[in-house]
Amino acid sequence: MTAAPFHAELAQAPPGGELLWRTTSDGVRLRVGIWKPPEAKGTILLLPGRTEFIEKYGRVISTLVDAEFAVSIIDWRGQGYSDRLTDDIALGHVGSFSDYQIDLKAMVDATQEAGFPQPWHVVSHSMGGNIALRALIDGLDVKSTVFSAPMWGIHIPVSKRLAASVLPTLARVSGKELEYLPGTSQTSYLLENGFENNLLTSDNDHFVYLSELSQTAPELALGGPSIHWFAQAQAECSALFQAPRPDVPVHTFYGTEEGIVEPNAIRKMHENWPSSTLTVISDARHELMMEAPLPRQTFLDKALEFLDAG
Repeated sequence: MTAAPFHAELAQAPPGGELLWRTTSDGVRLRVGIWKPPEAKGTILLLPGRTEFIEKYGRVISTLVDAEFAVSIIDWRGQGYSDRLTDDIALGHVGSFSDYQIDLKAMVDATQEAGFPQPWHVVSHSMGGNIALRALIDGLDVKSTVFSAPMWGIHIPVSKRLAASVLPTLARVSGKELEYLPGTSQTSYLLENGFENNLLTSDNDHFVYLSELSQTAPELALGGPSIHWFAQAQAECSALFQAPRPDVPVHTFYGTEEGIVEPNAIRKMHENWPSSTLTVISDARHELMMEAPLPRQTFLDKALEFLDAG
């Protein structure tokens, strides 16, 4: 494994991390970050969402390391410093959602090779929660999992649902699957919407932190998704609902002000799932780990208590 670049000071990450390049079984170069405190009581596989990159989780990694967990985190293919998949490097794209499982395998292999301690847990956010659930269904061996606003459905306003349902087919027939999803562009969501209109966080401090990351290291940022990505995401969400619920302790969280993923899908997923717990956090938007102090601390306290109990 060779060293990969990392903006540690910009990320406000803890010391002692290693950033590594890994090549997947299908030839994609990924960036993996690992933090291994000497007295770690276990390991957290930290799985980010769409558009995200390792630097964005610097503060979160600090919290987890302070709680005496080793941490492993990844830039998914097409994001961060991992290989981009189209000529337009701002376009969020993947060939198939199953490709993310190849990425996760590479991350797990790197973490095992680094000798990270048991027990292992997953903490996932948004699209990372979609990837994590598929991995659990397929037998990922972890002791427990925390889902933060998992993408088990994409929030689509009622007025746009009919158009969204036919868009992937029309794009495929017309050869436009690599165009941006309507309503998105090459500009990152944060910079395009500004604080007042954003659905990610109600906390100005975290919004400034996230904006500075995108502005100072613009090569890490990502714009909107391709229509093909959207179609793949919708198909995988549907497939997850048809799959058996994994018999692994899970604790899922979302906020009362959620507007990115679909809360109804999260609630529905928890029906007939005996090993699951669902918590709704008041006055929180999508980014629970990067919210205002009270909802953020509520999430972290409950998540860490759950992981320790596991």
